[in-house]
Amino acid sequence: MTQVNANMIDELNPPKTGIRSPFDTPIRIIAQRFGSKSKEIERFLKFAVVGVSGAVIDLGMVILLQATILPPKPDVTFDINVTIATSIAFICAVLSNFVWTRLWVYPDSRSKSVRRQLALFTTFSAIGGIARASWITFSYSFIGHALMPIALPIIHTIRPAYIPSLSAEEKIGTIAAQLVGMVVIMVWNFSINRYITYNDVT
Repeated sequence: MTQVNANMIDELNPPKTGIRSPFDTPIRIIAQRFGSKSKEIERFLKFAVVGVSGAVIDLGMVILLQATILPPKPDVTFDINVTIATSIAFICAVLSNFVWTRLWVYPDSRSKSVRRQLALFTTFSAIGGIARASWITFSYSFIGHALMPIALPIIHTIRPAYIPSLSAEEKIGTIAAQLVGMVVIMVWNFSINRYITYNDVT
C-alpha cells in the first residue's frame, strides 16, 4: 500500500473519540476538497447536519404543539401561544444540538467541563433564540397574510374545497418565519460556539 493510499484511509476513518455516524465518510470526502481548511469545513458540515436534525425537532414540535395544546389565536396582536410553542420547540432542539455537537462535531474538545460547555452553548443559543422568538412573534402574522395567496393554489390541488381560516394563515406564517430564523441562528451558533465554547480545538 502506498503512503498516499494509507493517508487517504487515515483521513476517511472516523475519529477514535466521539461517536460514529453514517455521515462521517461523505463529509470527510467533501471536506478534503478544501485542502488546509478541510478540518474546519468538516466541522461546519457536521454542525449543519446537527442543525438540520435540530430543525426537524424544532419544526416538528411547533407543528405538534400548534395542532394540539397551543393553537394560534386569530385576531390578536401578541399571541402568547405562538411564543410558548416556539420556545418549547427551541429548548428541545438546543438540548439535542448540544449533545450531538459535543460528542460528534467536537469530540476532541475536552479542556472545558461539560457543565461549562453546556452553559456557554445554552447562553449563546438563548441569545439566538430570543432574537429568533422576537422575529417570529412580530413577523408571523404579516408573513402568513402575504404567503396565503401564494400557498392557496398549491393547497387547492390537494384539497379543492379548502377555505383558509385566519388560523391557517397564522400557522403558515409561523412556519415560514421559523425557517428563516433557523438558517440565521445556525450560522450564529456555529460561529460563536466555534470561537468561544470549543476554542480549545485546533
